[in-house]
This record gives sequence, structure tokens and C-alpha cells, in this order.
Amino acid sequence: MAVLLLTGSPSVHEVVVPLCAAAGVGAEVSSTPALALPAWAEADLVLVGADLATAVADLAPPRRPGVHVVAHAPDDAVFRSALEIGASSVLDLSSGSAWLADALADVGERASPGRVVGVVGGAGGAGATTLACALAQWQSGRTPTLLVDADPLGPGLDRLLGMEDVAGVRWEGLVDTAGRLGARALRESVPRTNGLGVLTWSGLRRRLDVPTLRRILPSAARGHDLVVLDLARQGPHLSELADRCDDLLVVTPATLPGLAATARLVAELRRDTGAGLVLRPGSVSDADATHVTGLPVVAAVADQRGLAAAVDRGLGPLGSRGPLLRAARDLLPVAA
Repeated sequence: MAVLLLTGSPSVHEVVVPLCAAAGVGAEVSSTPALALPAWAEADLVLVGADLATAVADLAPPRRPGVHVVAHAPDDAVFRSALEIGASSVLDLSSGSAWLADALADVGERASPGRVVGVVGGAGGAGATTLACALAQWQSGRTPTLLVDADPLGPGLDRLLGMEDVAGVRWEGLVDTAGRLGARALRESVPRTNGLGVLTWSGLRRRLDVPTLRRILPSAARGHDLVVLDLARQGPHLSELADRCDDLLVVTPATLPGLAATARLVAELRRDTGAGLVLRPGSVSDADATHVTGLPVVAAVADQRGLAAAVDRGLGPLGSRGPLLRAARDLLPVAA
């Protein structure tokens, strides 16, 4: 049973039940709170009508997440009852039905968010975008995965993966939306193939709308086991976006110029936990790379033969076996 609705109010019933039906979730409706208590802990979402909020509070049900009081123009007494039953919010149905529709769309989704892994180049041309695509390709064969393009000047992740003609919502469409975005709605709307969803741009004129990214990232993590964020190495919001990642992979060539640039980037990020170096070919040792940047080396990725041809054929970076496949396979357990 997905939703428990406790109300005897026809006006509440007329709003909530159709929203449940539209979201495709089942609802148990009861006007007798005492009889519905066995379902209190089992429901994914509990909605208590203002008409029964006091009666529910008198029963002192066990505290649990996912409880909301719903009403038309709630008064102070409703808010007091909501506090007593440990409700997360009091929702005015006259203005908050869109929020409720989004919350219902998330019913049945994960209770805890998936992993967000950021990938950024410590130096220009290090191959961070290619590694981000490889990580997402590898994981998508095993669990729901979303690859998010946060680099407006990059090549476009859909092009690297041969997905530019796959229908779905791009950044331009999300910027025009407002309010909370459901995890299921996001997962089902972005371009997706073989379990991999990609969020990128459709045109040449690109701008990363950071408020939109802040809004959709929690939904992305609720709807996917892994979210891979391809970050631009420059920009005023890099530090903030890196902080929103559970793990950060900094890709850099093992050369003195590359590591010098990487050290400057790491200093700007001011992050010393949950971050690691992915080294590309060069003459500097792992120990020296760690000494210069302050980050541990978590992988070394050699040049991959046939990479350009695989990308040109629309196969993505894992279109041919090689170092990227091994890195994608080995890095994710480290990140997790």
C-alpha cells in the first residue's frame, strides 16, 4: 500500500485521490484513524486531512517520516496538531497540489539517495569527460544511472555516446520548469538508452543554469543508483557543485605542468576528503603527484587505442576494451 489518506472531508478526497490515480499509486482512504493505525507504518506516504488531525494526534501514533497534513486554508490548530503527530509539513491544497503531485510521483522510489560522483579535469584536455562517460556506461548496465553534463563548453555528452538523436528533455526544457521535480519524472523524461540517462544541451548556445541544477540534483539522486556529474574545470560555481558530490575524481596528466594546474584547482576547491586523482600518462610518480596536489591517486588510465573510432561510431568510450573499461570497473567500488 503506497499512500494512506486519513480524512472524512469530501473536498480533501476530491483533490488527493485523483492525484494518486494520476501518479499511478494506490491509496487507502479511511475516515477512522484508529482502524487505519496498522497501515500507519507500512505506507510509503501518509496524508492526514485537517479534519482528522486532532483525532490522529490523540492516538499518538509512532513518529515516522513521510507524514503530511493536508487542508484547505489550514488554521493555527492544524499546525499544532501537525507538530504533535510529527508531520513534515502542512500542505494547503488550494496552492500546493503541484508539490503533492511531485511527491506522489516519488512514491516507491529509494528511501536514501544514490551516489553522486563528480569528474573534473585538473588540466585542460585531461580526459575528464571521457572518463565520466565511461563510468556512466559501465554502471548503466547494472543499475539506473544518470550522466549530467555540467560543462557548457564541452562536446556534449550525448554526442560522445551516440545519443544526440534520442528523444528526451534537455537542459533548455528544465530551465523553463519551476518547483519540485519528481525523481520518476526526471528519470523518464531525459534521453535514455540501455539503462543510461543523459542530461545535456540540444543547441550550440549553452549556459549552465545553476539554480536549476541545484533543484534537479536531489531528484536525480533519488531516482538513480549513480549520478555522474561532468564538471567544467572553470567557473564561479565549481566549488559549490563539487561540494554537492559524494566523491570527486580529478583527472590529470602525470606531468609537471598538468599537476601544477591541478594543484591550483584543488586549492580552489578546498576539499580534502572524498576526492582522488586519476592519472593519465606522464613521467611523474604517484607519490610525487600526491605530494604536489595533496590528493591520493585512485587510478591510472593509459591511452586507449581505438577510442576516437569508437566514439565516432556512436559506441562511446567503452566501445572497445582497454584501460577505460578497467578504470570504470575499478573506480566505482572506490567511490562507493
